Amino acid sequence: MEKAKISTSQLFIVMILFQLSNSLLIPLAMRAGRDSWLAILIATAISIFLFFIYRALYLYYPSLLLTDYTEKLIGKVLGRTLAFLYILFFLYSAARVLREFGVMLLSFAFPETPLFVASALMILVVIYTIYKGIEVVARTGELLFVVMLMLAFFLFLLIAISGLIDISNLRPALEDSPKILKTVFTETLYVPFGEIIVFTMIFPYLNQSKKLGKTGVAAISITGVALAFTTILNISVLGVPLIERSLFPLLTTIQSIQVGGFLERLDVIFILALIIGGFFKVAVYTYCALIGTASLFNIKEPSKLAYPLGITVLFTSMIIASNYSEHIEEGLKIFPLYTQLPFQIIIPVFLLCIAFIKNRKK
Repeated sequence: MEKAKISTSQLFIVMILFQLSNSLLIPLAMRAGRDSWLAILIATAISIFLFFIYRALYLYYPSLLLTDYTEKLIGKVLGRTLAFLYILFFLYSAARVLREFGVMLLSFAFPETPLFVASALMILVVIYTIYKGIEVVARTGELLFVVMLMLAFFLFLLIAISGLIDISNLRPALEDSPKILKTVFTETLYVPFGEIIVFTMIFPYLNQSKKLGKTGVAAISITGVALAFTTILNISVLGVPLIERSLFPLLTTIQSIQVGGFLERLDVIFILALIIGGFFKVAVYTYCALIGTASLFNIKEPSKLAYPLGITVLFTSMIIASNYSEHIEEGLKIFPLYTQLPFQIIIPVFLLCIAFIKNRKK
């Protein structure tokens, strides 16, 4: 492990930025239609219980990373194999997020720029940041979080006064309750809430472990309310049919703003905010893969892994799908069931059961 410490406030900020990130970009929980905001709130409540599973594992092994205590729990061979699979999971998740933000930049800002160039520019910043360590990531989060809040408040204020909101688009509510629950357990629970499994690699750096529970619950709750509110805004302004046809609903909503006949084309502000969020998500995933790899293979200088792992994420983002539609299809149908479900829920529950049995005398 890197010899570093972060505060609970820094963890709180990084968790929020990490979860919001591409969740603001994609049409989150839209399988539930106009009740998608309710699916998000239900997933938020469930994910709090999921967070306490991750926290319980940390309390059993407070000085170890997830990729370390797997070996203690299920043996050297199986444990190290599982640790390696988690590292691959983090790298692949980082590549997916990088691909989404690369496509977004090309679609609305730099249509003539090759995808590789846009993605390479972001990954270079990520490489430099993770090379400096977790403390730099956390301090950068504190600085940019204030910028994100200001941009969000400004944009939501303009949407409110622009006269675009039509509450009738939200009615009737609870039109299809089974579909809401299906959306929660097949989609929304995994992105963004289940992704906080990656923070099991960061919890050991916390300087006040007793406050982890309150910090995590607060970060998840605020994220869930923010995403639900954003979804309500999107539905109120665009309506469900238009959202289903839009690649980036919130961006479409913001592009609709016209105040006083001159204040328009505010998508640049939105793109700036999303780049900040995307940077943090890719950085956290890549950093956790870095420290996991260093620990697994006993590498004394983890920072040297920043360049090869960053390049791995970049090239993986280029080959994971032939186009963005295929990328989204994989993200909604294949990735949650075969990757996120086991790595975010099944395996942590299994590990916690073993940890409980092995430490029952304590």
